[in-house]
Amino acid sequence: MSKKAFLFPGQASQFVGMGKDIYETFPQAKNIFDSASEIMELDLAKICFEGPEDDLKQTRITQPAIFVHSVAVFNILKDIGLKPNAAAGHSLGEYSALVSAGAISFEDGLKLVKIRGELMQKAGTEKPGTMAAIIGLGNDQINDICNSLKNIGTVCPANYNSPGQIAISGDVNAVHAAMHAAKEVGAKKVVELVVSGAFHSPLMQSAQEGLAAALKTTEIFDAQIPVYSNVKAEPTTNKNEIRDLLYKQLTNPVRWVEIIQNMISYNITEFYELGPGQVLSGLNKRIDRNVDCKPIGDVASIKSLKENGQV
Repeated sequence: MSKKAFLFPGQASQFVGMGKDIYETFPQAKNIFDSASEIMELDLAKICFEGPEDDLKQTRITQPAIFVHSVAVFNILKDIGLKPNAAAGHSLGEYSALVSAGAISFEDGLKLVKIRGELMQKAGTEKPGTMAAIIGLGNDQINDICNSLKNIGTVCPANYNSPGQIAISGDVNAVHAAMHAAKEVGAKKVVELVVSGAFHSPLMQSAQEGLAAALKTTEIFDAQIPVYSNVKAEPTTNKNEIRDLLYKQLTNPVRWVEIIQNMISYNITEFYELGPGQVLSGLNKRIDRNVDCKPIGDVASIKSLKENGQV
């Protein structure tokens, strides 16, 4: 019997209109969005469905929006009988994965994500930084570039997204210098990302300390299925380890390539991306073309599961 994994996207998957059709079609989704608006004390559903885009792009709103959409899709799939053997999430998506694994309740997960987004946005204001995607260089080349620029400022790998696609993060001057150096040694493409801070770098340390306080008072349970963590790229179900890894996640790189490779080595053959967009499905193709990843985020994709006999 084939093993299934649920994958949950992170920041940059959001778009105006996300979740609207599932909200109007499935009571489970409506309940999740309505509950989220109460917890957030703002009409999150309205911002997701109608924008404005500038509001949706703010980290403190983006993160809860993606989390809520992902959990809404998960609840629908659970009710129609599609259940995973393992889960993982890209950065913010790790919180959605932990909810799907029963390690954190939806309400507590949303409160953590809300605090996390606010703290990350604040850290980005207090210590301005940026990020860039570098395509066409290996891990060692990126590491060497970052290490060579320590005299300029902080710059480090932030996301190992797919082979030859790595995001770097840090002080603006240092990231710009790394972008120039990457071009010099033959990177195919170098693009600065539109972000509100240097995520997954030491510049997020103030956010990390604030998140630690919130994690201490949040009830976390042992996960019912293995969740592959961003920090270690290995599966865990232990509640204490989960708490520690969420803390470390803010200043450590997302090891996405290793996560997917490790899942495949544990005989997972079916992947589903739950939430807005198809970012992770695209990355999966570049990590291993032989393993399919199906994006599930709207009514049409949920209906296709039934039509194809997958539930």
